[in-house]
Amino acid sequence: MNRRPGRAGTFAAALGATRLAYGLLKRRPPGGPHAWQRTNRAGRPVTLHAGPAAAFGTAAAVLPTAPGVALAVAAAAACGRYDDLRGDHRRGFRAHLAALREGEVTSGTVKLAGIGAASLVAGALLKERPVDRLLAGVVIAGTAHLVNLVDVRPGYAGLTVLGLGAPGLLRGAPAAAPMGAAAALLGEDLGERTMLGDTGAHALGAAVGGAIAAGNGRLGLAAHAAGLIAAAVWAESRGGGFLPREGERIPPSDAGRAPSRDGGADEDSVRSPM
Repeated sequence: MNRRPGRAGTFAAALGATRLAYGLLKRRPPGGPHAWQRTNRAGRPVTLHAGPAAAFGTAAAVLPTAPGVALAVAAAAACGRYDDLRGDHRRGFRAHLAALREGEVTSGTVKLAGIGAASLVAGALLKERPVDRLLAGVVIAGTAHLVNLVDVRPGYAGLTVLGLGAPGLLRGAPAAAPMGAAAALLGEDLGERTMLGDTGAHALGAAVGGAIAAGNGRLGLAAHAAGLIAAAVWAESRGGGFLPREGERIPPSDAGRAPSRDGGADEDSVRSPM
């Protein structure tokens, strides 16, 4: 008789898989160490290892209980990784959609389409009725966007995931996966040794959204979807983010460095809300 892992097992699996992936990436980073390095606003070197590690740990842990959520996590991570590598200074939906009208496909547009489509597929796998499937997709994509919006300082995204995921533990095991992955890397993130980037923030957010979708009926889905849409609209009215940032995204050619107010470099330049 096959038994699905419970909350504790899922949390432990995510934590262990994330730590394993993080260690492997540190020892053998694809493309060489330079491709994974940035310099933060305090002038300290940080790496982007945390993002793929968190995505791997989350997807691996949630797969046995919610395959659709694992799909959304993988897609969100892939789109986020593309933005970490190819993103620019533009923020918010309007800026990216304006570029699309002019024939330019930005990294933000790729994320909007890719994460949105994967979230709808995940919603279809989680729910039976069309309305519930649509609402679930909105919740998954919206939560992925929300976590990325708050990822403007060390530890903000991880702490948000832990806070949002905790109530979901009462409803089932899926919420334990992103919580375990976030907990596995929170010390390094707060210590400014690594960062989640768009890869990790979107992946963890999609997993939390999947857990919310799996544990709620239509009324709960509608309430969460409305709140997430309102948060996105409010952030858009503030130029694409919740909180002020100290710098802009670093062009890939600048090798992860950008000037800050104190003459050093700004970690937030590689944390994009869109």
